[in-house]
Amino acid sequence: MDIACGSGSLLLNVRKRMGPRGIGKIYGQEKNVTTYNLARMNMLLHGVKDTEFEIYHGDTLTNDWDMLREMNPAKKPYFDAVVANPPFSYRWEPSEVLGEDVRFKNYGLAPKSAADFAFLLHGFHYLKDDGVMAIILPHGVLFRGSVEAKIRKKLLGDGHIDTVIGLPANLFYSTGIPVCILVLKKCKKPDDVLFINASEQFERGKRQNYLSDEHIRKIIDTYQQRPESIERYARRVGMDEIEANDFNLNISRYVSTAKDEVAIDLSATHKELVKIEGEILAATAKHNVFLKELGLPVLPSKKGR
Repeated sequence: MDIACGSGSLLLNVRKRMGPRGIGKIYGQEKNVTTYNLARMNMLLHGVKDTEFEIYHGDTLTNDWDMLREMNPAKKPYFDAVVANPPFSYRWEPSEVLGEDVRFKNYGLAPKSAADFAFLLHGFHYLKDDGVMAIILPHGVLFRGSVEAKIRKKLLGDGHIDTVIGLPANLFYSTGIPVCILVLKKCKKPDDVLFINASEQFERGKRQNYLSDEHIRKIIDTYQQRPESIERYARRVGMDEIEANDFNLNISRYVSTAKDEVAIDLSATHKELVKIEGEILAATAKHNVFLKELGLPVLPSKKGR
């Protein structure tokens, strides 16, 4: 199994066993030279041999890596898994040349103000037909309009968006905003999307929130089991409903974490208030008897107010 790590995602902890039955090789690309060097160091610190990973110092958006620009289908790289944590809503310079780029041509270019979908389409282009891609993005990609809506609509129409996972706020050092994970596949029936709203499943730390092992396991189990519905947590939504919502993937539209308000029985409440009022009047009358015996002014009754 070969794994590609997109720009910004290289500081991951490698826990999968390398070798014939595990990960074959890890590939990554990072523009920031400091992050690039940290990524290489992180691999070595986690026991990944330098022959088991290849990290390139280059720009993902302009596709600097010669290996990824290979035009020969027999040599063109494809990956079993693609993971990415790109910079959120990164400003970039889309051009006519990039508009003809094979990565973006069938979908369109992400807007200048937010390259989120450009990073997504880059990784998705190199995914194997039976592979899985997971990318962390801001929630804006789920509902923003214009060209992003067109890209989202095509991805959904082609059945490529498999799961949308909403995570809690303040998980990352660099930002406090809540984020989501989009899971994509190339060979999937375009019939539904699984929504997991894990935004309230977290532990509070001193400076930031974090996911416990239990929270992570619940997300993974739900993803693997793909249930019809888990109250206030997950739901499998048909494409008809998504289309009726104009291909808006805002998680709260499909899985709300809000609790239903308890219905108030007005008749029972009225009876209880009448009972309390009677008890107050009786207690006042009894108290006034004692006050009269002591020669003290009595309390005014409610009727006399």
